[in-house]
Amino acid sequence: MDVGGKTGRHKPGQEIDLYSTPDGAQAVENPVRRAILAALHERERTFEEIVALVGRAKSTVSVHLQEMAAAGMVGSRADPEDSRRKVFYLTGDLVASLSPEGRVTGDLAAYAGAYRRGMADPFEFYRLAFRTIRVALMQEGILLDPLLTRAGRCVGEVLYPTLAEPDTEQFCTNIARFWEVHHLGRVEIERLDPLTLLVYDCFECADLPVTGRPACAFDSGILSALFSRHYARSAVAIETGCYSMGFDHCRFEITWDGS
Repeated sequence: MDVGGKTGRHKPGQEIDLYSTPDGAQAVENPVRRAILAALHERERTFEEIVALVGRAKSTVSVHLQEMAAAGMVGSRADPEDSRRKVFYLTGDLVASLSPEGRVTGDLAAYAGAYRRGMADPFEFYRLAFRTIRVALMQEGILLDPLLTRAGRCVGEVLYPTLAEPDTEQFCTNIARFWEVHHLGRVEIERLDPLTLLVYDCFECADLPVTGRPACAFDSGILSALFSRHYARSAVAIETGCYSMGFDHCRFEITWDGS
């Protein structure tokens, strides 16, 4: 079902967000709806908050919320602080975005050509496959960062028992050792407050085109899950530097969800 707008037609160059819902995937083109969903992706919000953030008339926002609720994308409940108000929330997750203006150019074959006959390291092939798929999607303007982050969080949950250590520095050392053994990159602690990690030779982005945007959504998801478990509170690994931004490393700052 397309909840992008009344016409149901996609305009060339228009951005699209893809959300998963209990009833299946929903493509959203309408910029007002995309803004509403982006606000709810951050956290639950009251109707008044949504109106203020979107900058549209109450009647317009109300219609969009009603139609997205009917499509299974948005839910609501009574505000515990004021039963006369509603609090709105997402019933699904942002999966991907299509941004035609964000397409990258270049020869895809150049990435496949990075592998040479006789290479003994199997990790080289895995990196080749991963980056070639990423570049193929980027050439179409398809951004899978939300889905990759979710997948990374799942992996982080699985890894945590193996890496767990009460001392933060030792925990980071365990992470660095795991990254090195599995050819994911070289991890260093830049500072402890706020905890900031540097990753050199990052498997996820070191060979990607420079786009000016961070590209390590999978790593961010893994680190977010690991440090959420370590600190026993919801943590987020924010990438502030990346090979795809022109840096010679990736930089992750560990902060708190919603801060």
